[in-house]
Amino acid sequence: MPYNPQATIADVRRDDAATAIVERHLPGVLNHPALGLSPFTVLADLAGFAKASGDPALEVPEMWRELAALTSGPPAAAPAPGPVDAAYEGSDVARASARLTVIPGAEQWGVAELELEGPSHGNPFLDVELDATFTQGGREVRVGGFYDGEGTYRVRFLPPTAGTWTFETRSNARSLDRLAGSVDVAAPSQGNRGKVVVRDTYHFAYEDGTPYLPLGTTAYAWTHQTSELEELTLRTLDESSFTKLRMCVFPKSFVYNANEPARYPFERTSDGSWDHTRFNPAFFRHLEERILQLQEIGVEADVILFHPYDRWGFSQMPAWADRLYTRYVVRRLAAFRNIWWALANEWDFTKSKTVEDWEGIAAVIAREDHAGHLTSIHNGFVFYDHTRPWVTHLSVQKNDTNRTAENVDAWRRYGKPVVVDEIGYEGDLEWGWGNLSPQELVRRCWEGAIRGAYVNHGETYHRDDQVIPWSQGGALHGTSPERIAFLSQIIAEAPSGRFEPLANDFDALWGGEDDYRVVYFGLSRPRVRTLTLPSGSWDVDVIDTWAMTTETALTAATGTVTVTLPVREYVAIRLRRRV
Repeated sequence: MPYNPQATIADVRRDDAATAIVERHLPGVLNHPALGLSPFTVLADLAGFAKASGDPALEVPEMWRELAALTSGPPAAAPAPGPVDAAYEGSDVARASARLTVIPGAEQWGVAELELEGPSHGNPFLDVELDATFTQGGREVRVGGFYDGEGTYRVRFLPPTAGTWTFETRSNARSLDRLAGSVDVAAPSQGNRGKVVVRDTYHFAYEDGTPYLPLGTTAYAWTHQTSELEELTLRTLDESSFTKLRMCVFPKSFVYNANEPARYPFERTSDGSWDHTRFNPAFFRHLEERILQLQEIGVEADVILFHPYDRWGFSQMPAWADRLYTRYVVRRLAAFRNIWWALANEWDFTKSKTVEDWEGIAAVIAREDHAGHLTSIHNGFVFYDHTRPWVTHLSVQKNDTNRTAENVDAWRRYGKPVVVDEIGYEGDLEWGWGNLSPQELVRRCWEGAIRGAYVNHGETYHRDDQVIPWSQGGALHGTSPERIAFLSQIIAEAPSGRFEPLANDFDALWGGEDDYRVVYFGLSRPRVRTLTLPSGSWDVDVIDTWAMTTETALTAATGTVTVTLPVREYVAIRLRRRV
């Protein structure tokens, strides 16, 4: 395959002739510091990096011609593995002879787990197919199993109801085939409200009906840090009001992300490359442990399966490896109730994947996630087609420099919940995405909430130790989290526990519901506001969203009233109908 604009820096660096051509036309560009952390940047994007080296347009057309003329080129993708062997174990192996253990302690919306001791020859990750069908009454649920190393296989089921479930396994390994038994599933324990689901088009609730507010933050690579830093992240989250965390499966390579992780998701081959057919169970056990610890403190894990910030090649796997990896991750994690799936962080920045590839990954999730967790795909500049049926909610990054939460009105037209996971971060970094004032981040959160969306947090203050919560986790240093939590409290106090957009004034936004209404002034700072109240009797509160104060200005008010305000930004008025 010849070099073209979609070849990567890593491809070029492996080829002396290609390196010489790029260096001649864009001198010094291959030494750009950012490319050391992003070696899978495609050649088409080099112009942005070449600004430090000279005119990025200099003779680039000739560079493409010279690269295309090379007899060498990027290495071909590894071929897809063949179908599994139906005779993985010979006829001398007794059917259903593997040792089976039903792990005790199953409960509704918890994990019911089967542990099987079976064969380990060949490559069980690839060679052995295993699933189980769980049955209760007339209901059947197929659950895929996975190999956990050292001859151990597991099947994890998220029971939707309590009671006795019977099961039977199916496998091309005779010893694992037709094992049968039952699992006694207890009622959900205290604090177990089930997984989060979409409720009433634009909102969320736990399966027991309790409203859920996605007060989220981001720590992309927190599970790839030291044990001490990971434990600090958990303590920080436990002491906060956050209810969701965006996090990557793969490690991240980007600014402030130069450390090597202690574990990798794949085993290596003899030449040092990754064997995409052999997973590293220790990596995934560690990931599971951290996700379950999030569950214990009431935090949903918004698990990002793919991202472009990569120096190891995980963003460049062939399509068959993407799907094999996705199947393995989903089979391991789908029984955890606090899982959300995010196919990508900034899907459009991962140049090696086509829409067809993303649709194939989504199809694997739909097939293998027996519990039906929430699923999204996050954008960089280009929105994915959120009308796709597998997209349960929008995971949005603002794609306009000046308009941020103001775009929620357009985003809600998809008829799905809008979670603005990346509206900008509180911090002081060089780049526009990482240097919002806390006041501006809180304003965007209120602006989005009044319009009927859920706007989330992230922190990017430069630290001498290079530990930034947006990526590595750890302690928080900003002042927006408690104020975003205050907003969530205001929303939770509504009778329905959520906000809908209401008819606006020409100069201010209204949100809430019929009996609980909030008008938000944002950057405006009126001295008074005259309101014509809906029919009935109302209590009128003045809310300072920055000082986190609520003062009742009027009680049992009717008709037209004038409310005195403190003449400062970030103020709101709340109307509560008296019963």
